[in-house]
Amino acid sequence: MILLADSGSTKTDWRLLTPSGPAQQMISDGINPYFEDPEQIITKLREQLIPSLDPTAVSRIYYYGTGCNSPASCGTVETALRALFPNLTAVEVTSDMVGAARGAAGQEQGIVCILGTGSNACCYDGHDIVRWGQPLGFWLGDEGSGGYLGKTLVRDAFQNRMPADLKAAFDRRYDLDRATLLENAYRKPFPNRYFAAFTPFLSEHLAHPYIQQLVRQAFRDFLTIYVTSFPEAATWPVHFVGSIAYYFADILRAEVTGNGCRMGTILKAPGDGLVQYHRQLLTQNG
Repeated sequence: MILLADSGSTKTDWRLLTPSGPAQQMISDGINPYFEDPEQIITKLREQLIPSLDPTAVSRIYYYGTGCNSPASCGTVETALRALFPNLTAVEVTSDMVGAARGAAGQEQGIVCILGTGSNACCYDGHDIVRWGQPLGFWLGDEGSGGYLGKTLVRDAFQNRMPADLKAAFDRRYDLDRATLLENAYRKPFPNRYFAAFTPFLSEHLAHPYIQQLVRQAFRDFLTIYVTSFPEAATWPVHFVGSIAYYFADILRAEVTGNGCRMGTILKAPGDGLVQYHRQLLTQNG
């Protein structure tokens, strides 16, 4: 059997492809090899994934994950997977960007973007990624992402740049003090997840002009930095994968077309697309 994984910073979507019938879906916490070593990943998956399947029946794994953009980080994940699945004949560990491209565009060319807890973009020719964005992570980049939106929201709240009515609603909702904020930002792991958790507040108050402008500007920054700099942006469709793209789709579509780009698809997650992509490969390869 083939096991697919789409792993972000917050959760991992696993799909088990059987010879017949629908794929079996399982969910575990997100995995990031920048913050976790093989033993930590093994412990997490032994608790959250292995009880849901027979690891001896899995022969191939295609793992698409955040942070998997160097031989060292990919090797961290591969080491953990080989320890958990004893009968593997093949393991492919690659970036979540490749997973997004295969899931959203299939075997067609397009610019594919991730707007979830983090953000990134690439040009995909239907087979390979031919041009990459230059993501700099949560503190230096991730424009347009959930982490970026949450960080902007919280910063405005503490620096009194938020309208009074929203500031009162924010304080009632979170009752957040400076010491707690800074501890989560600088001392605890996964600050991107922490700040992304503030995005439901944006969704709940999306009719407010301040919120609309905050989200709109974040998407403009993302498109300027990651998308319109690609020569392909003049002709290729622009696809999006991720919860932020999905839940703020109307604003995103307006910004994409307003920048003269051709709007493609928006997927909350690439899992279904990846299942279809790998089933097609199996059919084509006999």
